Amino acid sequence: MMQEFLHPDNRAGRGAFKIYIGMSAGVGKSYRMLQEAHALMGQGVQVQVGYIETHGRKETAALLNGLPIVPRRQVFYKGKMLEDMDLNAILLLAPQWVIVDELAHTNIPGSRNEKRWQDVVDLLRAGIGVISAVNIQHMESINQQVKAITGVEVQERVPDSMLQLADEVVNIDLTADELITRLKEGKIYDRSKVGTALQHFFTPEKILQLRELALKEVASQVERKVETAVPRNRQMRHERFLACVSSNDAAAKKVIRKTARLAAYYYGEWYVLYVQTPRESAARIPLAQQRHLINNLKMATELGAEVLRVQASDVPAAILQTAQEKDITTVCIGKPHISLFGIILRTNIFSQLLKTLSSHEIDLVILS
Repeated sequence: MMQEFLHPDNRAGRGAFKIYIGMSAGVGKSYRMLQEAHALMGQGVQVQVGYIETHGRKETAALLNGLPIVPRRQVFYKGKMLEDMDLNAILLLAPQWVIVDELAHTNIPGSRNEKRWQDVVDLLRAGIGVISAVNIQHMESINQQVKAITGVEVQERVPDSMLQLADEVVNIDLTADELITRLKEGKIYDRSKVGTALQHFFTPEKILQLRELALKEVASQVERKVETAVPRNRQMRHERFLACVSSNDAAAKKVIRKTARLAAYYYGEWYVLYVQTPRESAARIPLAQQRHLINNLKMATELGAEVLRVQASDVPAAILQTAQEKDITTVCIGKPHISLFGIILRTNIFSQLLKTLSSHEIDLVILS
């Protein structure tokens, strides 16, 4: 259902969607959203504040003055009166734009949707523009990276498809020193919590790594937008990597991992190509070898690659055809003395491969 909603052909009539993303709490996402709400009102645009979380920050709370706010709905749950965003009220008001903070928030049980990001999808379907915000650690695909950095597994997460859905993704950035200064001044948490925060989450090393994740994510979103909005002949060259593996390649895992790192470094797309030759048919290939190949291709998928399987007797020709179809800039292969590519290097086919790749401005990297 979400994939259909994401498809370009199905975007007519949707509301526009803008996400402010940051490396942590306290960088100024909510503040910036309210500033934008005032700017839109100044232009005569209908804006409502559907939900905002000021966290007791005076500067942020002051910006609520003069903005129309949708009252929160109140729900009595497990002996407590809780408040949440009133999705139905916003849909009835049908403003041009609505501010919806805390995109990763989990709604009160019994709500129309389990998650707030699902509320946002409903608003967009209704043709209402949404300005929202999220911290980078709440994105689903980098959950394990965040856990490795902070030692904490974030439970409230947002699918990466929400970023793909956004018309704009804006990074709110601060240096580690600026963020720590804001924390010490009591502009992020109550002063009683500052000491604990400085010892755990808000260390310069952790902030720097989270900042890198946020910057990379926004860079990836900008690149995707360029690819869809700018004609291909006017685009800058973007790196696309093709890792070539065979079923009996003992170094395939290293080739896949190194290609993944190259793609991450250059913010590039990457693919893993397995060319199945006639002698590697399901009836001929040993079971252990099949299992080895399946595990390698599964790992490639988990690392973010698109896996391509091609049946061909001419391996170099299959590599060249795939490289041209996918606009590959760099082909990566393993050491030839073990893998199938030993055949390529032992014949004049290798010089033909090099010549053809070079004529298409495709680099060839042999990974140790």
